[in-house]
Amino acid sequence: MALLRVEGLTVRYGALAALNDMSWQVEAGEILGIIGPNGAGKSSCFAAVTNAVRRQGRVHLAGRDVTGVPTYELARLGLRRTFQHNAFFGELTLLENAMAAMLLQHSTSLGRSIAMPWQEAATRRRAERAAAELLTSFGIAPSDHAKRPGDIAYGTQRLLSVVLAYGAGAQALLIDEPAAGTGGPDMKRLADLLVDLRRRGVAVVVIEHHMDLIMTIADRIVVIDQGRKLAEGPPAEIQRNDAVLEAYLGRAA
Repeated sequence: MALLRVEGLTVRYGALAALNDMSWQVEAGEILGIIGPNGAGKSSCFAAVTNAVRRQGRVHLAGRDVTGVPTYELARLGLRRTFQHNAFFGELTLLENAMAAMLLQHSTSLGRSIAMPWQEAATRRRAERAAAELLTSFGIAPSDHAKRPGDIAYGTQRLLSVVLAYGAGAQALLIDEPAAGTGGPDMKRLADLLVDLRRRGVAVVVIEHHMDLIMTIADRIVVIDQGRKLAEGPPAEIQRNDAVLEAYLGRAA
C-alpha cells in the first residue's frame, strides 16, 4: 500500500489552473521524481499536498485521509517538505538547528523545567546527542556542528536543509530542487543522502531539474506539464517517451 497518495489535486489562482487533477502515490522506501518545465506546477503540487494552499482533491498518509489536516499537524504526523531556498536558523549552530528540528521528541514542559531543573538538563544532553547523531549519520562532519550555517559550504547547506526537514524521522519527505546551485562532489553527497533516506524507509518525493541526478536515483518519475500529469513511469521509460521528449527534454519535432 502507498504510504502517501494524492488524488485529483487541483489548485487555481483566479482563472489560472496551476494544478489540474493531479494524482500520484509513493511507497515507503521509494523515491518518486517529479520533473517538468518552469511554471509547470511542481511547487504548487507540494503546496497542495501539505495543505499550504486552497485546493481540491484528497491526500492520504499511511492509510489515513489527511486532506483537512493543517500543515503544522501534517509535519507532526511525519509528512514534511523542504523549499527551493535553504531554511534554517542562521544565528544558531548546526547542532542547535538539529536540536530545534527534533524539539517535539526532546523537550520537557515548563512546569517540569522549573520544578525539576536536573531533568531539563538531562533532556538537553539527550537532545544534543541525538542531534549530533542525526547530523553525522547524514554525512555532516562533527567538525562542522559548532559552526553557523553561513560558515559552511553551500553544498553542505543544501544537505542540512534536507536533514533538518527529516528531523527525528519523517514518514514522507517532499524535497524541492535539492541540487540547485550544486555540482560535482556535492551532487554525489546529495544523491547518497537521498538514497540513504530511501534505505531508512522514507517515502521520498523529489522535484529536480538536474536530469542526471533524478534519472539515476528515482524509482519512478512523474512528468508535469501545464499543471497536468504528462507521463509516469520508471526513468528508462520516461527517457523514451515521445511526449516527454517533445514537451520537456527539448527534442526537435
